[in-house]
Amino acid sequence: MELCFRIRRSPETLSTETVRLAPLAGLCKNSNTDVSRIVVKTYTPKKSEIERDWFVVDAEGLTLGRMSTEIARILRGKHKPTFATHMDMGDHVIVINAAKVVLTADKGEKKMVHHHSGYPGGLTSRTYEESMNRKPADTVRKTITGMLPKTRLGNQMATKLKVYAGDSHPHEAQLPKTLDIPGARREVKS
Repeated sequence: MELCFRIRRSPETLSTETVRLAPLAGLCKNSNTDVSRIVVKTYTPKKSEIERDWFVVDAEGLTLGRMSTEIARILRGKHKPTFATHMDMGDHVIVINAAKVVLTADKGEKKMVHHHSGYPGGLTSRTYEESMNRKPADTVRKTITGMLPKTRLGNQMATKLKVYAGDSHPHEAQLPKTLDIPGARREVKS
């Protein structure tokens, strides 16, 4: 794929730009000795070139927000050099021990989780602590997917996330690699 861009400058700066771009004059196929054109080749990955890995994260003792941002980055594929914003380049992530995730300060008691049914007066609010006691896997899943794009592409990325409240998961056949997130580990002050 070959793209040529025309640089528009004022007449005073055109002479200095022409001197600087003179070695690039013949790079575009259809450049009629117009030195104000530059060739840029853009790499776009194909679906057949995408390689997906499986990672498992043990959430025991990890801070919810810091863990969620790293997992969302891996689901999007931003850790890969071939990242493209218009494609799903991410890997699969399995989160175990979601019930043992940690919230900093007193967010468990003060921070609220809201859900609206879509009907008038259908707003339901709970604290994070109540939500974690009720359904820890869903709470962690919603926190992570809230950091993904709000489009069909984001929904596709969210399907690669598997969250389990306990310490077992049914994805041993995929041979997941252990993913360590040291920045999310909660230090215990004594």
